[in-house]
Amino acid sequence: MDRKFNQPLGGNEMPRFGAPATFMRLPAQPTAAGLDACFVGVPMDIGTSNRPGTRFGPRQIRAESSFIRPYNMASRAAPFDSLQVADIGDVAIDTFNLPKCMDIITDAYDAILAEDCIPLTLGGDHTIAYPILRAMAKKHGPVGLIHVDAHADINEHMFGEPIAHGTPFRRAVEAGVLDTKRCIQIGLRGSGYAADDFDWPRQQGFRVVQAEECWWKSMTPLMEEVRAQMGDGPVYLSYDIDSLDPGFAPGTGTPEIGGLTTVQALEIIRGCWGINLVGADLVEVSPPYDTSGNTALTAAYLLFEMLCVLPGVERRI
Repeated sequence: MDRKFNQPLGGNEMPRFGAPATFMRLPAQPTAAGLDACFVGVPMDIGTSNRPGTRFGPRQIRAESSFIRPYNMASRAAPFDSLQVADIGDVAIDTFNLPKCMDIITDAYDAILAEDCIPLTLGGDHTIAYPILRAMAKKHGPVGLIHVDAHADINEHMFGEPIAHGTPFRRAVEAGVLDTKRCIQIGLRGSGYAADDFDWPRQQGFRVVQAEECWWKSMTPLMEEVRAQMGDGPVYLSYDIDSLDPGFAPGTGTPEIGGLTTVQALEIIRGCWGINLVGADLVEVSPPYDTSGNTALTAAYLLFEMLCVLPGVERRI
């Protein structure tokens, strides 16, 4: 018996500005049961250090995603003919207690992974990557990491606090949830406090590709090297929207000039085809600073592209 897959609600069935705002207007369900992949929001910004607003990111990304059609014309990926996908809503975080949120998020992702479902996360600030990675390591062991960002997020502390959106990957290294020889950071740039801001991850075994190394270049050759570095092991993709130049994505909390283009973003994500992705996130969209909606729209498209490179997705060659 052929398996029947969920399909996004089409624009000829309901105007794209209508219907409940699930990601790509997919069916909603309360858990990941029976799913191969899911979209899940973590509406949190209590880990931010500059401009707030990412708590509204998941809702706005869902709203802008209504424009996306189900077939990828460039890669020929047909994710909704290959995987059972739904939107499982948001993690019910504690708005007033950031350390408590870490356990809430890890527990929520434990439940998703127990269903053998690959989560695609709508952030939320980047603090959420740490508790998600803890869940990933419980399921898969230490994972490889493709981290695309303007910032390394390896601070020892922020304002004396060990948990914040600038600390997740130092905490992840300390917790032993990353396979540090299979970690790469792409797009790092801007000012800092000391060389250690980018050198510390190098000392742990990460490959660090600063933004200046990406200027005027296609990312396709780099991603060939990344696929070789990652091998067959499990890999997590963490994508901060501030990796893009603020000319493309102004709606974020800590913008840095000289960033990646949307074309390079597509090359990076499409270059993950063939990697054993076990999860991914798109974080740091702040709708109050996104007056045109284009930052959230870009985030929605990048999440769709992440879905298109998951293991098991068929391509109509």
